Amino acid sequence: MADLHLPVTLPTVFADLPRRLDIEAATVDEAIDRLEERWPGLRDRLCEPGPALRRHVNVYVDRERAGLDTALRPDSRVDVISAISGG
Repeated sequence: MADLHLPVTLPTVFADLPRRLDIEAATVDEAIDRLEERWPGLRDRLCEPGPALRRHVNVYVDRERAGLDTALRPDSRVDVISAISGG
């Protein structure tokens, strides 16, 4: 199972969502589907309709920038990072 790490902002919005979890998925998109099944509405926080990752959301698989179609191995580490803006 892939080792998925989420930004600190998501667990504050979704009850019982851990910051780190193991997830069985073949791609980043499928991993987001698995999250959506358990925490409805989470996909909308990460993806635009189309689907595409939101502009402020970056995903890295094994330290490489990834997209929704990026393949996951059972030993992959997936980091979801939200950009923070301010003035």
